[in-house]
Amino acid sequence: MFDKSGQWIHLETFDDFDNGLSNLIDLWSSTSKTASKARKESALAHFKEDLEAAVLEWIDNRAKSKKYAAISKELAEFEDVLKESASVDIEASSQPPVAPAPAKAKAKK
Repeated sequence: MFDKSGQWIHLETFDDFDNGLSNLIDLWSSTSKTASKARKESALAHFKEDLEAAVLEWIDNRAKSKKYAAISKELAEFEDVLKESASVDIEASSQPPVAPAPAKAKAKK
C-alpha cells in the first residue's frame, strides 16, 4: 500500500495482496483526515493495477491463478459494496429536506 511518505508500494506476492486487500478495506472504512477520498480512490486503482499485473504474470500457473482469482473475487465483492454504499448516499442526499414540525403555541390564561 502506501509508505509513510505517501508513495505506493507495489504489491508482488500473494501475501502482499491478501494483506493489502484488508488494508484497502480498512482505509475505505476509515474516517481519518489522512484517508481522503482521493487517497482511497488512488489506493483502489493501484491495487487493481498491481492485481491485474500479477494475474497476467501467473496466468500459466494454475495454483497461483486460483489464488489471485480468489483475491479478484473478494475485490469485486468489496467494489459492489462501495457502489451500493454510494447509491444509498446519493439517494439520501437527493431526498427533499424535511421541514421541522411547527411549534405549538402556548395557551393564554
